[in-house]
Amino acid sequence: MDLLVLLLLCSAPLIRGHSSGLVIDSCEELKSHQSGLSPQTAPSPFIVTTEQRRYRVGEDVKVELQGPASTPFTGFLLEAIEVGSETPVGSFATPAGAAKVLTCSQRPSSAVSHTSGFNSSYIQVTWRSEPSGDIKAVQFRASFVQNSTTFWVNVMSPVLTFTNGRAARSAGALTGNGSTDPAPLVKSAASISSANCGVTKVCFSQPSNCDPAVSASCYFMSAMMLAGGTAVQYEMTGPYEGYIAFGFSDDQKMGNDDIYVCGMNSNGQVGVQHMYSTGRTTPQVVALGNVYNITTSLQNNVISCSFTTTEIISIQGTSGFSQSYYFMFVCGPSSNGQIQFHKHDFVSTTKMDISTPVVSERGFPDIIKAHGSLMLIAWMTTGTLGMMVARYLKKMAKGTTMCNKDLWFVVHVGVMLLTVAATIIAFILIFAHTRDWSGGAHPVLGCLVMILSFFQPIVAMLRCGPQHHLRYLFNTSHFLNAVIIKSLAVAAIFTGLNLIDSSDGWLMKVMGGFLAWEALFYIMLEVHNGKSKEKGSATVEVESESVKIDGLLIGLFFLGNICFLVALLVGIGVK
Repeated sequence: MDLLVLLLLCSAPLIRGHSSGLVIDSCEELKSHQSGLSPQTAPSPFIVTTEQRRYRVGEDVKVELQGPASTPFTGFLLEAIEVGSETPVGSFATPAGAAKVLTCSQRPSSAVSHTSGFNSSYIQVTWRSEPSGDIKAVQFRASFVQNSTTFWVNVMSPVLTFTNGRAARSAGALTGNGSTDPAPLVKSAASISSANCGVTKVCFSQPSNCDPAVSASCYFMSAMMLAGGTAVQYEMTGPYEGYIAFGFSDDQKMGNDDIYVCGMNSNGQVGVQHMYSTGRTTPQVVALGNVYNITTSLQNNVISCSFTTTEIISIQGTSGFSQSYYFMFVCGPSSNGQIQFHKHDFVSTTKMDISTPVVSERGFPDIIKAHGSLMLIAWMTTGTLGMMVARYLKKMAKGTTMCNKDLWFVVHVGVMLLTVAATIIAFILIFAHTRDWSGGAHPVLGCLVMILSFFQPIVAMLRCGPQHHLRYLFNTSHFLNAVIIKSLAVAAIFTGLNLIDSSDGWLMKVMGGFLAWEALFYIMLEVHNGKSKEKGSATVEVESESVKIDGLLIGLFFLGNICFLVALLVGIGVK
């Protein structure tokens, strides 16, 4: 190993470093130095954590120095100082093997450093508070050396608060399953960020590549392998509605998923729960297991949780950190510590291995995209065409027949049957995919559209003749049912787009423009038809001109219709 010299600069004595890692005399600035090089200014990939957030007189505190398994550090220096002061406090127990205690500022065992040959991504040391006296809040300050030219200084731990009460380890927060876990450290939501995504940790977010440290509307989770592949540090954050959760799955559907939940428990505190889902019912709470360094936050309507665990990912048929899984992220309301059905869910497009840092893209299964695309085509294009032909183009190609039927009637029946067929296929696809009732307004609206559109052509086949005295009843009911189906279909499309476009709302805005475009031309056609009826059809020329204007308006409408349709289909395709 290169000679690693940890020098602590001060105004007085000479500081000598040795390859053994032993640093003599001063630790006041805790600053690494080698051959005049400057420390790194980028965030350190290495962190300092404690197992608890409070301590009392004479209590031992476990301090962990750790980093990504793929990026070990070859040297370190650690001391404890009072918050707001440079004064070292407490002492470190003599470690075995990889580290040695130091005498700094004439205080024996006031710091700890590496020994010769050290190369690891994890080490744990024990710090003991003063045996007496009123000690203030404490922080641990470290320097890390990655190699002979790369090092970081002033890497700080969370604040450790002094208490005269019971031991900090027993100051727990009641989780949703009624167990008592170590009280979480208070961690600002801004401390979770997308920094080092794809470098030291796997990240998954919605919108894609958003940074939770910058945007409060960013749903984000990350996983970073620690300690030689035996532990993982997880982070998750997002807008607060009650809870957020991420899970690992063998497919892109709910069920058979290993889940961690960050949410408000029955005591009104943010906590972490471990769950397992076996279907689309509420996941079952399982033991949290070996989870430590739990940190939580609920600030500015953003909820965040971070924790480290040695519990391996386990789903039916697959287990282990080195396996590949789909990432899922959901958010929704909770009631008295119990999570409710989620409002939004995001699924990765591909399987990922958390031991291989990447940035995952959110995506939806192709079968869901096909469902949405078919419903969009059916009720915003083909269905609209069938309705407009029947209402405005009966006089076009007058006298032209096909299969002994007027041409407008053949076109109307053809495109409406195509619309019903697309609706049936879309309905079958989504139920074949979910195999359950997902809840919310969208499936209710979709089922109503399916039922009414299925019976519409059946009733039409049973209609009475054109000259029958009750024919007006069929005409009125057929028209009203078509309007109801169209209205329900538009509502179903909006609610469906909202499920996959909950971030920037781009698809919803395009759909709004689509609907406004259609409404505009319906108004124009109705106004034109009203004026034509006032003029009457005294001459063939007047009637022909009216039909041409109707045809021109409908043609112009469908040029815009196709543009909106293509934009929405492309938007759905990239989700």
